Amino acid sequence: MLVLSVGTGVHAFTLDPNLGEFILTRQSIQIPETTKEFAINASNQRFWEPAVQRYVQECLAGRSGPRQKDFNMRWVASLVAETHRILTRGGVFLYPRDSREPVKPGRLRLLYEANPVAFLIEQAGGAASTGRKRVLDVVPSELHQRVSLIFGAREEVSRIEEYHEESYELTPTLPLYGTRGLFRTAAG
Repeated sequence: MLVLSVGTGVHAFTLDPNLGEFILTRQSIQIPETTKEFAINASNQRFWEPAVQRYVQECLAGRSGPRQKDFNMRWVASLVAETHRILTRGGVFLYPRDSREPVKPGRLRLLYEANPVAFLIEQAGGAASTGRKRVLDVVPSELHQRVSLIFGAREEVSRIEEYHEESYELTPTLPLYGTRGLFRTAAG
């Protein structure tokens, strides 16, 4: 399958092996504004920023949580496959900045991973963000520049950006700094 945009929407072409040609199979693909599906590598949860932690926890809380609806979590571990799934059935994808390498603002390359996906997603009515700003507004400073990438349903991407605008008090997770630890704060 070949997914293409020339700036006037997104269209999918499927190879017909008998003809040896790509045939238009999906025209004017649109991503729904809302979703009940998200994709993130949950094995990295301990490294996520508080805004991402909050978003995922709210999704996992389901109907009894603040979002009052159940979500499905997916993770294929392939940017192209995740993009195809979101273009096919909607959803939101998160590859957020994390604390493993704090000097890096993300893991995916802006010019040849994030930007092409962001262009397709926006052409299909979705949104693509670093969590703090629109991906296509990031001015490249180097060829292999890395960014975080959140894309898909416009409403969900907007919510995650709003969460990044809030301030979060980081609570220590180390036992020595807990409420019964050696280095607790005066309030603790």
